[in-house]
Amino acid sequence: MEKQLFKKDVLSILIPVYNERAFLRRSVEKVMSVELPRNLQKEIIMVDDCSNDGTDKVIAELAAKFDCIKVFRQEYNQGKGAAITRAIKEMSGEYAIVQDADLEYDPNEYPIVLKPLLDGHADVVYGSRFAMREMRRVVFYHHKLGNLFLTHLSNFMTGLDLTDMETCYKAFRADVLKTIPIRSKRFGIEPEITAKIAKRSCRIFEVPISYYGRGYSEGKKIGWKDGVQAIYTILKYRLIDDCYEETLGRRHLRDFNNSRMSTIRLSEQIAPWLGDRIIEIGAGIGNLSRRLPKKERLTVCESEKEKECLEILQSIFDDNDLVNVVAADPCDEASLTHAGTGDTVVCADLLQFIENDIDALRNISRLLEDKGRLVVSVPANPSLFGTVDKDNGALRRYSKSDLRKALTEAGYEIDRIWSFNFPAYLLHLLSFKLFKAGKPGKWRIKMSDMLQCVFKPLEKIFPLPGSCMVAIARKSKI
Repeated sequence: MEKQLFKKDVLSILIPVYNERAFLRRSVEKVMSVELPRNLQKEIIMVDDCSNDGTDKVIAELAAKFDCIKVFRQEYNQGKGAAITRAIKEMSGEYAIVQDADLEYDPNEYPIVLKPLLDGHADVVYGSRFAMREMRRVVFYHHKLGNLFLTHLSNFMTGLDLTDMETCYKAFRADVLKTIPIRSKRFGIEPEITAKIAKRSCRIFEVPISYYGRGYSEGKKIGWKDGVQAIYTILKYRLIDDCYEETLGRRHLRDFNNSRMSTIRLSEQIAPWLGDRIIEIGAGIGNLSRRLPKKERLTVCESEKEKECLEILQSIFDDNDLVNVVAADPCDEASLTHAGTGDTVVCADLLQFIENDIDALRNISRLLEDKGRLVVSVPANPSLFGTVDKDNGALRRYSKSDLRKALTEAGYEIDRIWSFNFPAYLLHLLSFKLFKAGKPGKWRIKMSDMLQCVFKPLEKIFPLPGSCMVAIARKSKI
């Protein structure tokens, strides 16, 4: 599948700038002199965080000299995290790396940092200042001690074994970076990103890099307050899940019904019904796809209209010979021919967005082989339907009779229908129906996740209502 949203073979170099008149010119010239591996082209995204020392004039001169530089200026000083967030929004390359505007890190080591990405082994690469390397400048012991403390605290919370969480040199596949919501405005961006890529189970590599640290007299800006903020950020994102941009894949409603633990539970619920040749319709950005078995073949499908989701799916499964990514829409019968046929079709959290769900189910049935199964999940309990559902484009919630009727009219024989996820049902009822809350907050989503372990065994014993309904159906014999 041809990439459209990310420019192939382009490295986006993200440079946040604030009062760096003394170092910026030499830093950018070093970046420009680097010969990138595999003929990668450079795209420099420079964000001036409202400098007031004349840095803007240096930036203008550099932009006039080098065509690959794109310049953006913040209206007021917001911090490194905000500047990087703006740069991410404006970037278009297939890969991205963060480059500080000073000379603490050497751009000549880009090939070292990029190698695991380009070889297809990594989603994210950290350049470690503390791993074995050729050289480093001897700087403040207490500053190093603070970095190591934050790294160990982050590792304890995330389960990673990084040696340098606070490093500037972080390189990413663009589809990963673009889908991480970044909330930190200042230096908290480092532990925040680390927590989120850990929860997303990204493939993370670490490589040794040189470090030419500068002192505070040379313009170093990070201080003890940022260390305290980093501790707060580490603890915060250990507790809450905020790993995906709401504009991609899972929106607010989907976040609430399919939080991290809910997605795991859905995969567990449907596992006994899955065959060897699975087709997933409406895969989004692959939250469930990653947990589906890859036996003989897995085909993940998303609508051609969702180009960014398709590109993300392609990047996730690019090296997996057992997974195919295709553009297919259940509302477009012709496009479904690209998916082939399988012994199982999975359609999770999609039907509520389709106006004519019965026609869509009929189209999906053409993907099933003889005796093949349809596994479908939908939001349950029409009494919960409200503003949150409507704001996210949902047209309905289903009762058991509603789902049974739709499947029967579409030509399926139903084996079983059941609901689960009582915690999400309870919090949805309390938050949106009784207390008229707005969109589901991350803390409520996390609370739903935490309650899963309490109510999971109870749901096996008592017929508790749930926020999600699953149906297993077979293609009717003709």
